[in-house]
Amino acid sequence: MKGFNEKVKEQRARLGLSQKELAQKAGIGYRTITAYEAGDCFPRAATMYKLAKALGVSTEYLKDDSVEDCREGADRMEYVEEIRKQTGYRESLDLEVMLKENQALFAGGTISEEAKDAYFQAVMQAYVECKKAAQEKFGRKKEPFQK
Repeated sequence: MKGFNEKVKEQRARLGLSQKELAQKAGIGYRTITAYEAGDCFPRAATMYKLAKALGVSTEYLKDDSVEDCREGADRMEYVEEIRKQTGYRESLDLEVMLKENQALFAGGTISEEAKDAYFQAVMQAYVECKKAAQEKFGRKKEPFQK
């Protein structure tokens, strides 16, 4: 099994990019790329997404040492990132797990990419709506300002 730093180095080399070129392509600092490849640090969710996009791999591939297929989870990546932007990191993890578990519905089938996208979009929309409804019903109520 390869670790995050090895996967980054290997994919960067496969693309023929220098560390500086990868940094520019991902919108990440050059020193940050060198630190990742040295195994000195690990990116946060937003940076992981940028790095994965620049390398043409999935975030799941970079995050999980047991994942060997660089495209595994790529079909879910955009939806998870959208939720992370809208609601935060914790909720994006919830959605990522939910979509991963639902991926089994497509195992062995010949469903088109468009149909999968429509399904994931519908699940994401339902997830967002449920989160908003729960927040409105059970979230903190703002107390009116009193003197």
